[in-house]
Amino acid sequence: MTVTLTPHLRLRGVVLFGLAYMAPLIVLGTYGIVATTTDGTVPTAYLLATVAMLFTAASYGRMASEFPVAGSAYTYVRKAIDSRVGFLVGWAVLLDYFFLPMVIWLIGAAYMSAQFPSVPSWLWVLGFIILTTELNVLGIRVAVTANFLLMAFQMLVILFFVILSFGHAPSLFSGVPFYHNGSSFSGISAGAAIAAYSFLGFDAVTTLTEETFEPRKTIPRAILLTALLGGVLFVILAYATQLVHPGATFHDESSAAFEIATDIGGTLFAAVFLAGLMVAQFASGIAAQAGASRLMFAMGRDGVLPKRFFGYLQPKLETPVFGIVLIGLIGLGALALDVTTSTSFINFGAFTAFTFVNLSVIALWLRQRGSVLRNLVVPVVGAAVDLWLLVHLDGTAITLGLIWLALGVCYLTYLTRGFRRPPPEVTFED
Repeated sequence: MTVTLTPHLRLRGVVLFGLAYMAPLIVLGTYGIVATTTDGTVPTAYLLATVAMLFTAASYGRMASEFPVAGSAYTYVRKAIDSRVGFLVGWAVLLDYFFLPMVIWLIGAAYMSAQFPSVPSWLWVLGFIILTTELNVLGIRVAVTANFLLMAFQMLVILFFVILSFGHAPSLFSGVPFYHNGSSFSGISAGAAIAAYSFLGFDAVTTLTEETFEPRKTIPRAILLTALLGGVLFVILAYATQLVHPGATFHDESSAAFEIATDIGGTLFAAVFLAGLMVAQFASGIAAQAGASRLMFAMGRDGVLPKRFFGYLQPKLETPVFGIVLIGLIGLGALALDVTTSTSFINFGAFTAFTFVNLSVIALWLRQRGSVLRNLVVPVVGAAVDLWLLVHLDGTAITLGLIWLALGVCYLTYLTRGFRRPPPEVTFED
């Protein structure tokens, strides 16, 4: 008998999960890094990333309506293209889902350590991990309720930040934040590749498919709404910040937004901003850990990962408790990484998955035909843009990503006895 998750969520809850995963305020957590990379044209980088992600979001929506089960890109590729290719995509996505919570906790610890240098960074990381893990073990309904309260506070902080930024800006309208004499297409492209990290959330809502009512209709809508709403918030936030602080010169690029918050609102608002950023990263950490555990649950249920561990659901709480705890343990690796490298490392897995989800839509079109615009043109553009962003990632991230894929090929070779049989698979129930 196939183990399945129980539906609890509707459209609002799923979109909330995706936005919490994306954590709009967390854009300011990486603002200094993107500003330095783009030479002070952050909103352009986010605008480019938004357009790119909307094409891919459309493809995710198409696949979610076709295969309304947990597993996200891993499931879509193995169903539409090939089980072995699906495994490798799932393996690549593990980079994203395994390490995204770690990066979220790393950013939170960096900001808290900057404000309270006497408190060891590892203590902040450990505190975030324990609280987030406990909420996710209690179940998706508890996590979504917590995220609703955290998102409400986060949106208030965003509103005040934008108002104060516009109030301190020399002019409300300017093209300089989007492009100036020091701008370069290669710099903006590299910035967009980093900025795409902020969009890792529209695809994560697909991991909640089995826990959503009417998933064939709800999940595609939630994917597009999450990507669109997130993109609009990102561009507005980036524009307001770049307007009040032109260029890319900061005392510390890893905590640049805190510096700007102090300039526009004084120490009181800086404290409120820090609280908002912590709320944002905490909400995002809850969603990231939940999404990662659902992906591993799907792979464990298939037997691709050890089934007794990854495919286990706690009977009373109905949560993949072992996967949730494992993500928390992996998060301790945040103590050995920096934000720039770890973010690019995550994006390698994300762009690989995005590319293959677009290719999956094309594969379906070859078998089923249908709308050329929706099932061929859109995914072709999406795949091309995703590949373009992939090659603009940090060189170290690409190297480590390729090594990770090579390890996946080795494991797949073992799993399939030298490719003589397909990876284990179960028949999902819609």
